[in-house]
Amino acid sequence: MTVLTILNSPGTEIPDLLTDLGDRDGIELRVAEADTLGQALPGTDVLLMWDFFSTALKDAFGSADRLAWVHAAAAGVDSLLFDELVDSPVTVTNARGTFDRPIAEFVLNFILMQAKNSIGSLADQRQEKWNRRSTRDVAGSKAMIVGTGSIGREIARVLKAVDIEVTGAGSHARSGDNDFGDVIDSATLSEHVGGFDWVIDIAPLTEQTEKLIGTEVFAAMDDTAVFINVGRGDTVDTDALVAALRSGEIAGAGLDVFEQEPLPAGHPLWGLDDVIITPHMSGDTDGWRMRLAEQFHSLFEQHLAGEEFTHTVDKKLGYVR
Repeated sequence: MTVLTILNSPGTEIPDLLTDLGDRDGIELRVAEADTLGQALPGTDVLLMWDFFSTALKDAFGSADRLAWVHAAAAGVDSLLFDELVDSPVTVTNARGTFDRPIAEFVLNFILMQAKNSIGSLADQRQEKWNRRSTRDVAGSKAMIVGTGSIGREIARVLKAVDIEVTGAGSHARSGDNDFGDVIDSATLSEHVGGFDWVIDIAPLTEQTEKLIGTEVFAAMDDTAVFINVGRGDTVDTDALVAALRSGEIAGAGLDVFEQEPLPAGHPLWGLDDVIITPHMSGDTDGWRMRLAEQFHSLFEQHLAGEEFTHTVDKKLGYVR
């Protein structure tokens, strides 16, 4: 008997593709929420974090007497990797690949909105103002993509399709990368970030990347550069970002993630010109939950068949290698 527990959030629907697993011989399905997870974990072999931002597993982990595999229905796993889980033999997988194209398209949208001054056009439209003006070219511009995982690589491919030159920043420097060519060490980002039109943050949140992009990096960026974050809010020093925008050190920003979510009312970012704010939705296109369900279903079949997973999270690093 394989016991599958799904951690769900209140009011969130679980697709039939997943709940129907409980009708199969040899599978017991349990559904829990944060306050009942500790009761559901004894005997559980597989835990699906359908409530993918929950931190409930940390408090309930002592009840996990048979847990072999945790799947997070999200790309980022920083909220999941507490010390006890990292040091355990439990395998962790994530939603690698599911959000790559949607997030890459979202980044391109941020770039186009900034380059073509859509913020100004929408403001003029509301005032019935006919304000003809020149805008920036996208082709021939340069992008630094901070984070060279599967999402960063898809961003690189999409941007190169519109003739944007891309460079990557990752955990170590290298050359000859298939998608980026040269990759710099992200620890030296401030030494290399000048000369880029778009600085795009898709880095995973780890000890090395927390507040990676701060005062030094923003000061080193061109004053015509735009900062885009579709990764993790905690990889950025928000106060430094606000200061850089206010002082004109950078020209604008497209922000989908924040240190505190939802972004509080009255936060300085809300009122800044040339800033586009979206509510952590860059990967959420029509049918995204079903795609997550289909991915887990496929991985679960591999698990039952005793096959190796197509990808696993390196728990020490905090991401899929």
